[in-house]
Amino acid sequence: MIQETTTIAPAPISKTNSPVIEIKELYKSFGKNEVLKGVTFSVNKGENLVVLGKSGSGKSITIKCLVGLVVADEGEINVFGTDITKIDIAELNEIRVRIGFLFQNAALYDSMSVRENLGFTLKRHAKDLSAEELENQIKDVLESVGLAEAIDKMPSELSGGMRKRIGLARTLILKPEIILYDEPTTGLDTITSREISELLLEIQKKHKTSSIIITHDMACAKHTADRLVILKDGVIHTEGTYEELEKSDDEWVRSFFI
Repeated sequence: MIQETTTIAPAPISKTNSPVIEIKELYKSFGKNEVLKGVTFSVNKGENLVVLGKSGSGKSITIKCLVGLVVADEGEINVFGTDITKIDIAELNEIRVRIGFLFQNAALYDSMSVRENLGFTLKRHAKDLSAEELENQIKDVLESVGLAEAIDKMPSELSGGMRKRIGLARTLILKPEIILYDEPTTGLDTITSREISELLLEIQKKHKTSSIIITHDMACAKHTADRLVILKDGVIHTEGTYEELEKSDDEWVRSFFI
């Protein structure tokens, strides 16, 4: 049975003009297909930035470049003040630990229970934890996403919304400072999508995270965004608040809000 959720107002978080992410003139091609043609934007500390764009506009490629899953052809990607395009893999891995990535499908290991999925992730990065400490952290993070009762379930026993929450718990268990969300509400019904959007705000408030949220879900964008940027033809076409862009004089920009 789906429980009713209480709407949470945008978190009163101290958002500074100190960027934790700065992307400058980012280019990426695959053969003759030019996907990114000089993408430039920043994310401030404590901010939820929503990235919009038509399918194939390069949204997911941009955040994959941000964590080094895809190597950019040109440009700067400054994360916590370090240009990750100029560092070795050991330095990159140190930065990656501070960044959480929630994939579209939650990317859980199907052969592992929820407890094992979370424990496997945590043990890779915190090898000195005792069994009791490990169990406590797993239970705490499941409580934070509202699924403490799912600890012994297998991924196949979870609904789409529950899988998203467990994927988010696995991201949170490493206490990231930045979280990258790739279509967090894709494939979910309206009520569950709303619940996930509420959870993103709870996480921003509780953990003081800075986030990039890629989405086609305008309800999610409206609910979670402090600021939006829109990709078009491989560059940032425009940026602003939801209310500003909804009233834009640009007909193409307004088409996202219809």
